[in-house]
Amino acid sequence: MAGMAANGLEDRLAPYAVSSQNTRGRRHPEPPPGRRSEFQRDRDRIVHSTAFRRLEYKTQVFVNHEGDLFRTRLTHSIEVAQIGRTIARALRLNEDLVEAIALAHDLGHTAFGHAGQEALNACMKDWGGFEHNLQSLRVVDELERRYAEFDGLNLCFETREGILKHCSARQAAELGPVAQRFVDGLQPSLEAQLANLADEIAYNNHDIDDGLRSGLLDLDALCETTLFGRYWREVHARYPDLQGRARIHETIRRMIDHMVRDLIDESERRLAEARPTDLDAVRKAGRPLIAFSDAQREINLELKQFLRHNLYEHYRVRRMTGKARRVIHELFEAFMNDHRLLPPEYQQHCRHKETARGKAGRARAIADYIAGMTDRYAILEHHRLFDPDHVS
Repeated sequence: MAGMAANGLEDRLAPYAVSSQNTRGRRHPEPPPGRRSEFQRDRDRIVHSTAFRRLEYKTQVFVNHEGDLFRTRLTHSIEVAQIGRTIARALRLNEDLVEAIALAHDLGHTAFGHAGQEALNACMKDWGGFEHNLQSLRVVDELERRYAEFDGLNLCFETREGILKHCSARQAAELGPVAQRFVDGLQPSLEAQLANLADEIAYNNHDIDDGLRSGLLDLDALCETTLFGRYWREVHARYPDLQGRARIHETIRRMIDHMVRDLIDESERRLAEARPTDLDAVRKAGRPLIAFSDAQREINLELKQFLRHNLYEHYRVRRMTGKARRVIHELFEAFMNDHRLLPPEYQQHCRHKETARGKAGRARAIADYIAGMTDRYAILEHHRLFDPDHVS
């Protein structure tokens, strides 16, 4: 890795940032990537993965066929990466690592958003459950098959650590070193902390945008919330003739800027107070050093509660998510009853897992298949299995 220092790609990083020099490396050793940093290589592998391409047809709130302008997991991941890089540059953290984590954090998400995850978790309740962060790690560690010398993408430890935002003590024991911090009570890298909060900034603001575009959110009610109301009025005072989508966009971009500035200011304050000298000091800090201010956390909570009550629990969203849950449950049950209904390559995966772990292995292999489905593929597969008029 000495060649990296000569290239100067990471010279400006703070001493407590992750770099190609202090990474804990890859599970399978590889030669240095030459003119790229280790984390540029990780980002590139993620972007070229099959799971990343599928994110284009996996949705946030609205199912894929409901409209072309709503966010998908792909556009959301790109937005998280953009917000994350901006904050990382301001704090002299590793932009490439933040981007890699951001682009990979939803690779394991099911079709149909959180409804799909909840349904698959219910299906897997007797077999270890299902959680999309753990599944994202499975994707990059095992399920992507693109390289001759290893399964998965063989990403750096710090990228994998950032993908794994949380897990139980039992799960941590099974996962080994990448999850050891959950056992030892340590913090992840600052880059992992940052990517997690960039995700929060992105989905809070962009779910508001999609909710207004869909007509499911009431603008007058939204104006009663602290942050949106403040900037909605500010935009009107400055641009009294601005109407429609442009006024909404101006409001939301100010909200994002407000959250980003608060996160940078509070993180700089915490870093100045803790004065970490290196990455090890970050891990032993006892609390996150990348954070919103107390006041901003309250504002964020208000927005989350508003979105939950007015968007995620809207009757039209609940109708679609109810259908989505039935699709997931019925697919899982059909494949568990007869794994020969799976495509040939997944039959092989299923047999391999069942040989190793019995019925739990079969269930996990089926969960892998279903979790990889896009919204429209899951609907099509359900038609193939249950619609007597569909011949395939």
